[in-house]
Amino acid sequence: MPQAFLPGEVLAMTGQAVDRLLKLDSGDAALLYLQLLRRGGTDRLNWTDARLQNALEQLRSQGLAPSELPAPPEPPAPEVPPPEYTTEDVTQALADKASMFPALADEVERRLGKRLSASDLKGLYTLYDHLALPAEVILMLVGWCVEEVSRKYGPGRKPFLSQIKREGFVWARRGIDTMERAEEHIAKLTHLRGRESEVLRLLDISPRPLVQREKDYIAAWDEMGFDNEAIRMAYERTVLKKQSMDWSYMNGVLRHWHEKGLRTAAAIRAGDRDPRPVRAGGQKAPPPPPAAQEQRAREDMERVRRLMEQMRQEGS
Repeated sequence: MPQAFLPGEVLAMTGQAVDRLLKLDSGDAALLYLQLLRRGGTDRLNWTDARLQNALEQLRSQGLAPSELPAPPEPPAPEVPPPEYTTEDVTQALADKASMFPALADEVERRLGKRLSASDLKGLYTLYDHLALPAEVILMLVGWCVEEVSRKYGPGRKPFLSQIKREGFVWARRGIDTMERAEEHIAKLTHLRGRESEVLRLLDISPRPLVQREKDYIAAWDEMGFDNEAIRMAYERTVLKKQSMDWSYMNGVLRHWHEKGLRTAAAIRAGDRDPRPVRAGGQKAPPPPPAAQEQRAREDMERVRRLMEQMRQEGS
């Protein structure tokens, strides 16, 4: 049966896999196995077809490669740069009574507590016209950015339109172009924001802004489904081995457990596959109550719904 491959920064092989590679006594087979373990496919491997097939057949003979390799990833489509909107373009858009843009600009001004400059209006029009984000999605984007800046820098602080525009391009690349997708995305971001604070406490790190790499690690651990005690166990193992916190090493520990199907502290201690979260007394842990920040996010979404309905009625 083929071994499971899980690309990651720390590579781990079972003793059985090593024994089978040694039995093959083939450098190409060993190199290909490492490539599959690291990349999950044969992309970036500049071998001839004959060399690749020979090594692949050797691995398959020992159950070390799947019968079919995944197709190479499609190259991302080049991003079309936004047009250079002129002041006249924006002025015409603001005068268009059939467009939602004038009402959108007014609401964004209200939320940011200032008059939008010509540059701000061009940035907002880029989101509306070039990225074709619906007005309600842009309002949810603005609301999220306002909340994030206020949380990071204190009440009363507002984001620049350039920050909102930058985040809008991120949303567009991720296909967040409907109210429903925006709600799901904000709910996920809100959940991860709380999870990040929780993980920092587990790692004995004082509250501080995280760099993107750290955010990515925590999001991956949350996606894998590790409970708090398992994350703490991985942290303690990391410190014992490295004498300090090492995000990359700890990520390798958790990915190794995930590969073995161990996602709870109880399952890790037992060393077998046990997906059920266990707490003292053998009771399943109840779901945590909704955080206040999640409640605020839901309330903001509902305000956007009501506002968009009002804007549509006024425009009809």
